[in-house]
Amino acid sequence: MALEYRGRYDAMSSSFAPTATTAPDARTRESGWWGMLLFITTEATIFGVLFATYFYLRFKNMPVWPPDGIKQPTLGLPLLMSAFLLTSSIPMHIAELGVKKGKQTWLKAGLAVSFLLGVGFLVIMLGFEYPEKLKEFTPQTDVYGSLFFLITGLHGTHVLVGLAMNAWAQVKAARGRFDQAHHLTMLNVAAYWHFVDVIWIFVFLTLYFSPRF
Repeated sequence: MALEYRGRYDAMSSSFAPTATTAPDARTRESGWWGMLLFITTEATIFGVLFATYFYLRFKNMPVWPPDGIKQPTLGLPLLMSAFLLTSSIPMHIAELGVKKGKQTWLKAGLAVSFLLGVGFLVIMLGFEYPEKLKEFTPQTDVYGSLFFLITGLHGTHVLVGLAMNAWAQVKAARGRFDQAHHLTMLNVAAYWHFVDVIWIFVFLTLYFSPRF
């Protein structure tokens, strides 16, 4: 652990004595970042397995997909959801730049706007997209229904976790816990949020776009 020494007045000896205080440890920051990277890699692997399963079953059931008379997914709501979620990476990046440059306004505004866009994504998914799909098929209908709700539900859960992390970062930012030297939490929140956005691109292409070909 890195130590920093400062003078301390000793009342007994009327002199100054060095006192050890803890300074930020670069190795701790690096281990925290690598921990988040490992977590993201693990989650990406899970999604990769689900996508591979989806395409395996799709090609096994060719030429009709979706099966059992289920219509091809419409693109209206999914495109709107994509606009909300993918756009949210922009203010998140601004928040990340803000904390690195010491601009607290950028940090707080970026986190807040990103949070609102993420909430908008979930509102559309749970309030409009899911009710529309449930009128046509459910997770119990067939393998397509099971995979559709499993993949989108898992991704939605990741968005919810990202929102919780964002809210936590907003609380810390409001308390002045971040500065140019101490912002590992913010970097990890941003990395996770960008990961969630990238995974959505694959979800969209797999579930909504690929059945058209």
